[in-house]
Amino acid sequence: MASLQPDAVIVGAGVIGSAVALELARAGRQVLVVDKAGAAGHGSTSASSAIVRFNYSTFAGVATAWEAQHLWTSWPERLGLTGGRPLAAFHRTGTVVLDSPSVPPANSAALFDRVGVPYERWDADALRRHLPGIDPGRYWPPKPVDEDAFFDGPSGELGALYTPDAGFVDDPQLAAQNLADAAAELGARFLFHHTVAAVDRHPHRPDRVTGLRLADGTRIAAPVVVNAAGPWSGGLNRLAGVGDDFTIGVRPLREEVHQIADPGIGPVVADLDLGTYLRPATDGHVLIGGTEPACDPPEWIDDPDQADPRPTAHCFRTQVTRVARRFPQIGIPNRPLGIAGVYDVADDWTPIYDRTALAGYYVAMGTSGNQFKNAPLVGRLLTTLIDRVETGHDHDGDPVRYRCEHTGNVVDLGAFSRRRPVRPDSARTVMG
Repeated sequence: MASLQPDAVIVGAGVIGSAVALELARAGRQVLVVDKAGAAGHGSTSASSAIVRFNYSTFAGVATAWEAQHLWTSWPERLGLTGGRPLAAFHRTGTVVLDSPSVPPANSAALFDRVGVPYERWDADALRRHLPGIDPGRYWPPKPVDEDAFFDGPSGELGALYTPDAGFVDDPQLAAQNLADAAAELGARFLFHHTVAAVDRHPHRPDRVTGLRLADGTRIAAPVVVNAAGPWSGGLNRLAGVGDDFTIGVRPLREEVHQIADPGIGPVVADLDLGTYLRPATDGHVLIGGTEPACDPPEWIDDPDQADPRPTAHCFRTQVTRVARRFPQIGIPNRPLGIAGVYDVADDWTPIYDRTALAGYYVAMGTSGNQFKNAPLVGRLLTTLIDRVETGHDHDGDPVRYRCEHTGNVVDLGAFSRRRPVRPDSARTVMG
């Protein structure tokens, strides 16, 4: 039986796990990353739309996204990779978030003001100027496209919040690989095609983790374990015997992202009024996804490995028809094109970045759908948390705070606690 002894082992080599690996390695730790897939970013990261936006329902969410944007804009310098490796790139297109009762624009604007995010308030005429061909009608609430009510006339017109510094990352899987490569240059090791079979506890201190055992018999002895396993994170917690004190549940959710020819819209558009979003790509297409409207039943699944990766005709027609209602110039292709992935979703769509009742065992979970954009900063948040807790800080009683290097905002990591209440004003959607 093989035996490995890093300072920290991370389960999951997606964009979150790879970012944590990089920052822990930068902090001087010997890091090992284990993933059942064949390379970095091959799980739910590869199904991300990789939108970089700042619309969240909490100060911590907005502040984290705004700081992370500064890291994306300096991606090559941030990574410090040697050689001429291909790099993911951030495209600054701006994001238009159309008005909806679920995300009141006044609330978003107030958070932008606190955090320092530049924005513009657009009315319906401004929408027509900036997005030629748009129908700015108010159709709330979103409705199934098979119901006659979907085609009812508007009840008024919408405005929007426009953030010029938002955009998207062109290749989410490559971004995860970039982070993994940067971590590897600092000594981090990656074990792919390996599955965790058990989480070990200290024989005399059962409240303390001592490492992992893999399905092939390999034993990894480590004082710190980080669960960044995406949609498999709940299963790993069960192996570790943690979760009884969590007030926030996390479940795997199958999601589809579709692709159509680019009609030349330009910025990212989030349309909660109709229940969809779209973003440009770099290959002559736009990506389209849903915003979890109440009229669309979520596809919760028990086993992420059993999820069908193929897009369905029904979901494709639903999403594209909604986009075509907003932009009538868009045609609806007959054949669905896109991908399906499995997201790791928390009850309030806010991630859990926290310690657990098992000392040395940390979680970065509930991240799918809206945390790709924050990954470069999440590595720093987890590293700060681990360093403080492992040296005796009581994070549960006195939450760790992180001062952002570029923006100066202070993020209270208690906002991402496993024990937080679900706020009544939470978006409860991918908007977080």
